[in-house]
Amino acid sequence: MSSSIPRTAAVSAVVAAALAAGLLAGSANAATEDTAANVRVHDIQGTTRVSPLAGKQVTGVTGVVTAVRTYGSRGFWIQDPEGDGNPATSEGLFVFTSSVPTVAVGDAVRLNGTVTEYVPGGLTSGNQSLTQISKPVITVLSKGNAVPAPVTIDADSVPDAYTPAGDPADGGSINNLELDPETYALDYYESLEGTNVRIGESRVVGATDPYAELWVTVKPEENANVRGGTVYGSYESQNTGRLQIQSLVPLAQQPFPKANVGDVLTGETEGPLDFNQFGGYTLTARTLGTVQDNGLEREVTEKQHKNELAVATYNVENLDPSDPQAKFDALAKAVVENLASPDILALEEIQDNNGAKNDGTVAADQTVKKFTDAIVAAGGPAYDWRSIDPQNGKDGGEPGGNIRQVFLFNPERVSFTDRAGGDATTATTVTGSKGRPALTSSPGRIDPANTAWESSRKPLAGEFVFRGRTVFVVANHFGSKGGDESIVSHHQPPNRSSEAKRLLQAQAVNAFVKDIVALDKQADVLVVGDINDFEFSGTTRALTDGGALLPAITSLPESERYSYVYQGNSQVLDQILTSFGVHHFEYDSVHINAEFADQDSDHDPQVLRFRP
Repeated sequence: MSSSIPRTAAVSAVVAAALAAGLLAGSANAATEDTAANVRVHDIQGTTRVSPLAGKQVTGVTGVVTAVRTYGSRGFWIQDPEGDGNPATSEGLFVFTSSVPTVAVGDAVRLNGTVTEYVPGGLTSGNQSLTQISKPVITVLSKGNAVPAPVTIDADSVPDAYTPAGDPADGGSINNLELDPETYALDYYESLEGTNVRIGESRVVGATDPYAELWVTVKPEENANVRGGTVYGSYESQNTGRLQIQSLVPLAQQPFPKANVGDVLTGETEGPLDFNQFGGYTLTARTLGTVQDNGLEREVTEKQHKNELAVATYNVENLDPSDPQAKFDALAKAVVENLASPDILALEEIQDNNGAKNDGTVAADQTVKKFTDAIVAAGGPAYDWRSIDPQNGKDGGEPGGNIRQVFLFNPERVSFTDRAGGDATTATTVTGSKGRPALTSSPGRIDPANTAWESSRKPLAGEFVFRGRTVFVVANHFGSKGGDESIVSHHQPPNRSSEAKRLLQAQAVNAFVKDIVALDKQADVLVVGDINDFEFSGTTRALTDGGALLPAITSLPESERYSYVYQGNSQVLDQILTSFGVHHFEYDSVHINAEFADQDSDHDPQVLRFRP
């Protein structure tokens, strides 16, 4: 399952959200019954993110229809062909009709209505608002008029700086700051809200998703990687050239093109610049370019040598027996061919035997058997496995699914040290003597009673032996980023509320690792899994506190550090961290999913090879 901010099943779901007229955080524009007559579009848009006329009735607003949307948030865009010359004020505006609009592109219209500030996702989302006219009364003055020439968005027009800092006196909001479109990218895009814009040939940095949208960059050199993506390498590397692309043409009339990262959207793509819940500023294309397939291939990692131990982690996205056999086969093929049959494979998001059916089932033996059988059928080893069933409904994830971590291991290459006593609520701890640490139960869960793991997956610890050497592996699936504000939030920097839980989770795992290395500084410990956080995050710093662990992905060049693509940003969520005793390792983030429109999972697996 995606570890990003949750998304509803369709864009139309946001239409039901309340219209916020002058109720934005920090807004001084209370809704009134005042009427403003004969105002222009730029008067409505103003020079900040919130209209100076929010909540007011306006009359005599004129413009030319530049685009019509007949699905989702139905309405149309108008643009004043005669601007005011102020780069901070947009000349375009969305008109929300709720029903299918009756106007056509090229109509010159005069309308009356209410100026509202619509917050996609609702006020608590932290999203910026979309200035619009609601409840319009429309008069068509003439037809067949030329659409105002588009503004070209390109590498030269988009500033390098992403955003101004929010106003501390306004709760960290940028809503009421004067726009500076020549300095800040978010201000630049806001100054074009509703305006007819175009992009030329642009590289795809986020593959086509199930909601018929993709991401491109208009800055081809910005934090680029060799596979065509744009890397999110710090909180200050938001990548200003990213832009979401949607089509205004209904899918039944024209299917949305399928594109992978590194493909190119050729020709010209033109339409109004919208703002939505799932990505912020979006070019809603009236005219859509053509995708040039550049042939991105799925990676294959190296096979481990006979005296190397290969440890991998893979989030298999809510796998349960009701999934099509094709999903099991595709995941299994990837394990064998792309991951080269690792010796130990930690899986995340293995669901119970009946998936989302919420009837108290917690066992997952049927899920695991179906997967391991598929691996054998794909030519892979007959993996053995270990796991601990969670308490019903206590570990988060899809309701009824009871996701958990599972160890697969190749018994021809590595053995598992079983010690009884591990269950959903009993903590495994570190015992043993100097130079010989051991787990009290193996497999076992780390500190399951800790409130850090409430409604979250508890870490699974196991003790393995490879060529006579003990190796400790901890499989993790930390709390998701649900509830975090997006990087286009009106709070800058955005509120990342989910980090607090992951910080506590990281501290618990770090303390456990320290207990092992306190008995043996050269102990081989690997902390693996879907950490749900970046290599530069506070979560990762907490995991590595005191030198207990090293984030192995930092051994890669910065441009290769990613396991997930979210809103056009290639970023790290999945990690393998190593103790000091793990020497001379090779690390690989195996890109087989995140960059592709066709995915077996939304995560890329990670592999580490070393000689214990």
